[in-house]
Amino acid sequence: MKHVPAFVRICGAVLLCSAVITASQTRAAAENVAAIRMSVSCPVHPILIRNSHSPLVRVVVEVSQATEAKIKAVAFQLEGTDDLGDLESLTLFWTGDKDAFSSEHRFADAAQPSATITFRGQQTLQAGKNVFWLSCRLKDNADLLHGVSATCTKIETTQGDFGPKETSPGLRHRIGVALRRHQEDGVHTYRIPALSTSPKGTMLCVYDMRRRTGRDLQEDIDIGLSRSTDGGSRWDPVRVIMDMGEYGGLPQEQNGCSDPGIIVDHQTGEIFCFALWMNGKPGKHQWAGDGSEPGFEIGKSAQFMVVRSEDDGVTWTKPENLTRKLKQESWWLLAPSPQSGINLPDGTLVMPVQGRVGEAVLATFATLMVSHDHGKTWTVGKPAYNGGNECQAALLGDGSIMLNIRNDHERFRAVAVTKDLGETWEPHPTSRNLLIEPNCNGSLMRFDYVADGKQKHVLLFANPHTQTGRTHHTIQVSFDDGKTWPESHHRLLDEGLGAGYPSLTRVDEDHVGIVYEGSQSHLVFEKIRLNELLHPD
Repeated sequence: MKHVPAFVRICGAVLLCSAVITASQTRAAAENVAAIRMSVSCPVHPILIRNSHSPLVRVVVEVSQATEAKIKAVAFQLEGTDDLGDLESLTLFWTGDKDAFSSEHRFADAAQPSATITFRGQQTLQAGKNVFWLSCRLKDNADLLHGVSATCTKIETTQGDFGPKETSPGLRHRIGVALRRHQEDGVHTYRIPALSTSPKGTMLCVYDMRRRTGRDLQEDIDIGLSRSTDGGSRWDPVRVIMDMGEYGGLPQEQNGCSDPGIIVDHQTGEIFCFALWMNGKPGKHQWAGDGSEPGFEIGKSAQFMVVRSEDDGVTWTKPENLTRKLKQESWWLLAPSPQSGINLPDGTLVMPVQGRVGEAVLATFATLMVSHDHGKTWTVGKPAYNGGNECQAALLGDGSIMLNIRNDHERFRAVAVTKDLGETWEPHPTSRNLLIEPNCNGSLMRFDYVADGKQKHVLLFANPHTQTGRTHHTIQVSFDDGKTWPESHHRLLDEGLGAGYPSLTRVDEDHVGIVYEGSQSHLVFEKIRLNELLHPD
């Protein structure tokens, strides 16, 4: 029996395996087969309810010279999958020499889920790379706390059978929800999510509905809401909660609303959604040049808007303009940060905001907006950091507030702390030197829990964990109020390219929810056990 070494990477683990040629083959056939090498990889990303196809395993058959060999069958094992009942079907696709998943060419018909499954078909091997993808479709009621694991165990060809000596279920694909997808409900792009949870346990996700293109303001953009009352398994149809129509006689594409931020008052139950409205200025951008200008005038300065709900997000008020109440006249821009706000123990509401003090690229700032009267009035604090913008706040153990900020100076997060609700600020020791980023929105939250009869808390931080692009969407944990973020507690959710912009919320006593712009859908929702973050394998 002859062995041809091959490296096989399965779900993040690299294994040294062998492609095996059966003893019954002739020497000539064996010499031909020796030019064939197989590798198996399992990219880290969630598989999503509502997606027609969720790629699980990539099989690459490399042929170093011309051959007449054909693939006859490919076998897989789903050991490590929590419940095969979560799966509707599985399909094997051929993508030629392209590594990226495509559902254009099926190798075989869809099959019903089984612990072991073999797809039979005919595919001539071309010289070079031959790529196959195993994909699944999930049932609508698949469990969000389950995972799916698959690996390729054997490839049958006209010139012999190949398969790694060792197989491993590797890392599991998490099950999530494709919350919003390209062109769904006629909307070109969904972006900029902010996620929060009401006192009734209802999850509320607000976001940009970019109707014509993926472009930011100025464009035809409304603020949409997705709402779930069962912990994220099912979501209501989208509600449009802010649309400025054709205000001033201008078309929709000159009345866009963007960058929603949300806060829920946990004492009254009232929900506030803030967003930025631009009127006129076609072709401009609120963060560049004169896309927004000093003063308060509609059509010159971008406007700070709010809508409210008193019935758990079912109905919403008409938009109210807060610009003159909040913005300093000399500022070029004041906008909500597209994140969720927090409640302090005394009922004070704290909402992160951002703005521009001039026309220069780094003339930006991040700070807090505070209400002591349940949202009737708000005051804006002093800038916490200049040269940063999108931010999120969390209450620390000593009663101070940490603001974690997208930093335009370099590719590290800026972090500032206030003990007086934003009147004065101090840089945190980790500011601009610890948490890496590719210049993108991030999410920070405090999670309180009880362990061994004691009240404890951790900070959770999510962002694309890289300095080179919006990939490697990751959750980190800090047990010491943000002084350290141990690598042992980094949880990679999606290694693929997305647009980032995560937003975290507490689902219930034991679970964290996150919405982010990932590689498998415009907006992805995942539900994660707190215990998994605190005690990783």
